[in-house]
Amino acid sequence: MKQTIVDFWKAYWKDKNVQAPTTYTSWQFGVEADTLAKLVCDNIKTATCSAHIFYEVEKEPLPKVGDYSIVLDSQDEPVVIIKTTEVTLAPMNEVPEEFALAEGEGDRTYSYWWHAHETFFTEELRSLNMEFKEDLLLVCERFEVLI
Repeated sequence: MKQTIVDFWKAYWKDKNVQAPTTYTSWQFGVEADTLAKLVCDNIKTATCSAHIFYEVEKEPLPKVGDYSIVLDSQDEPVVIIKTTEVTLAPMNEVPEEFALAEGEGDRTYSYWWHAHETFFTEELRSLNMEFKEDLLLVCERFEVLI
């Protein structure tokens, strides 16, 4: 992990009256990392999702309530710390409009959310020789901004 990320984490917890958690992740949004990180900073983007199959393929654990993450920009520099507040699994065609809007992207409509995610997942699944289906299982995550 880059030293700037470690320093960012330590700086956030330095003046708190609690011990810093020992585990956290750092990552950037897959598409438009800078734009999406800014939406998080502005408390417009308070949710995100990914296809469950990607966690399986990458052998990554699913997010859990209480997880901490440092969102990175396109240069892998830390921008904001978030804490996961809710994790649900849902087929894409059953994700409620309210969740889609909480992702805060584009024109903030369900139509935009669906089209953008369908396009993204179709391309990513194609690289795994898989086909997009409307009932693709998603990991839907809500979070709060800490800094």
